[in-house]
Amino acid sequence: MKVDRSSVAQQASAPLEVVSLVSLGQHPVSGRLRRAEQDARALELCLALERQSAPGSVSLSAWHASGSEIAPGSEQDQALRGYLGMGLESLTLVTPNAPGADPLKAVDPQAAAIDQPVIDVWPLLVTRLKQAAPQLVVCGGQGETGEGSGLLPHLLAESLGWPLVEGIVAIESCDGLHLTALQALPRGQRRRLRVKLPALVSVDSAAPAARQSAFAQARRGELSTLASGELVHDAQAEAFGVAPARKRPKRLKRIKATSARDRFKAAAAKAEGGGGKRLEGVSAEEGAAEILKLLREEGVLR
Repeated sequence: MKVDRSSVAQQASAPLEVVSLVSLGQHPVSGRLRRAEQDARALELCLALERQSAPGSVSLSAWHASGSEIAPGSEQDQALRGYLGMGLESLTLVTPNAPGADPLKAVDPQAAAIDQPVIDVWPLLVTRLKQAAPQLVVCGGQGETGEGSGLLPHLLAESLGWPLVEGIVAIESCDGLHLTALQALPRGQRRRLRVKLPALVSVDSAAPAARQSAFAQARRGELSTLASGELVHDAQAEAFGVAPARKRPKRLKRIKATSARDRFKAAAAKAEGGGGKRLEGVSAEEGAAEILKLLREEGVLR
């Protein structure tokens, strides 16, 4: 097969188009909206790639897909500006096509969440990505709000026909044609991968922590709205019942032994403990009473 060297050289000399997908996060204690932890780490990797590359060789942009426009000064607006404070000049809000709507003048989505239907945002991102045609898309592995299923990278990669690499902790280099990155493996191991572009990668929680958001930069940054794609309702999500999570009962400690050495240590530790009681020849009532006593001692029942 004959390769067009001029087109390859032109592609290599053109700026690398990198898109970082960001979402709204939620603080696990207070419940307030914030920048998502994994998405912030993904943006940090993109900023590191831009910093280590030659000036002008990387064009970085951040996108947030929303089913409706976001009101200035709302809690969503404040949370998204946390990404702008990391050093971005602007952040693009990808919204459905809505003729006649004023940018960023809609009602606060959180205040009207009860009356509004659930919008599926991944078709909006697919439409916009096909239009912009970036070489690299980076996102977090799982969202902190909404369903939080972690399926968004898979849906985007399947729709675009791109390769998907999960669990990335570092982007070492990118020459416009291939990406070299480190992937997190169990027990702290790392694997170096070389992926052909365009590609979509999701970031692991073991990636470097995101920098602190600068307040002044967050205020100066611009949130721009870009209509892309038609409005798609998520009928399945609309039928979901959402309720505050309840504290689950405490589980008994399970010994997971995968080798002979681990099994020996577990057996020795159990023998040295001196706890527990062996019951023989007791009635069902006495056995049930002992089990109930054990569950209360372990904190499973209160």
